[in-house]
Amino acid sequence: MKLGIVGLPNVGKSTLFNAITNAGAESANYPFCTIEPNVGMVSVPDERLDFLAEMYAPKKYTPAVIEFVDIAGLVKGASKGEGLGNKFLSNIRMTDAIVHVVRCFDDSNIIHVEGSTDPLRDIETIDLELIMADMEMVERRIDKAKKAAKGDKKYLHEAEVLEQLLEHLNNGKNARSYDCSPEDKELISESELLTLKPVIYAANLDEKTFAGGYDDNTYYNSVLEHAKAEGSLVLPICAKVEQEIAELPDEEKEMFLEELGISESGLDRLIKCSYSLLGLISYLTAGPDEVRAWTITKGTKAPQAAGKIHTDFERGFIRAEIVAFEDLKACGSMTAAKEKGLVRSEGKEYVMHDGDVTLFRFNV
Repeated sequence: MKLGIVGLPNVGKSTLFNAITNAGAESANYPFCTIEPNVGMVSVPDERLDFLAEMYAPKKYTPAVIEFVDIAGLVKGASKGEGLGNKFLSNIRMTDAIVHVVRCFDDSNIIHVEGSTDPLRDIETIDLELIMADMEMVERRIDKAKKAAKGDKKYLHEAEVLEQLLEHLNNGKNARSYDCSPEDKELISESELLTLKPVIYAANLDEKTFAGGYDDNTYYNSVLEHAKAEGSLVLPICAKVEQEIAELPDEEKEMFLEELGISESGLDRLIKCSYSLLGLISYLTAGPDEVRAWTITKGTKAPQAAGKIHTDFERGFIRAEIVAFEDLKACGSMTAAKEKGLVRSEGKEYVMHDGDVTLFRFNV
């Protein structure tokens, strides 16, 4: 999974990126501090995998991984090349989802590129740039479809759908909110439009508001309402606090979180939010050689899940031997789980569940 962290300059993007990846991206109080996108790989914390590692003492421990990309601050006119413009937009195109950092606090000591705090205006600024970039792409696809229609009439429908989408974008609405049939949605998805990407709004609060409760924070609530209307998610976060957590030794992190009255770090909450947004789950494989988490989409059937390990596993799929992690944990060993009849043999139509501990049988 690849998440792009975006936002206007100086809203806390790089501070948050540094905190969640410990990658040490430069963070400074002036626009365009981030020129090239910084990339950080983060292991997905999974207590189930830790338990399996204790059970098997494997040679290798491989958690799921998320790649975070901190993308340069955006300004008005980026779709026309202003600021870092097109470079910024091409970096977003490579991601699965967008984490849009929005500043939800006032601080005269931190420069705001627009001169004041207004999260909805900031969201609109970035949305419009992405919409304008999408309009250019859709226009090019319409031209291509019309030319192709001279030789094959099926492209006439594609041109028609894209023209309706173009009108929708022209009204300042993103591609996510365009209502059409599943078939047309699939057709549109081939364009890799920026405003089709699912969004998590990271509402960056100051320390006092974050620790004291933000339910009555006007800025935060305005972001919440906006996200609800478009089907996006909101993650309340304090980039400064996350930076402080990241700098602490592991044994002190839990104590610090307790003092703040929160059970999980922003990274853990962001990962859960991302999995939920993208409809992802993990199944687990375990043995003396390796314990590993494999990320798949909800609804994936056993053969396709096996194909994540190797295409041969999918091609020669026979069956999957599966035990639910909680059952395995309660039994204490795979042998005990088998004796209790909790290890099931599942075929090609089995839909994988989060936490399935799995052994695939295949023959090529």
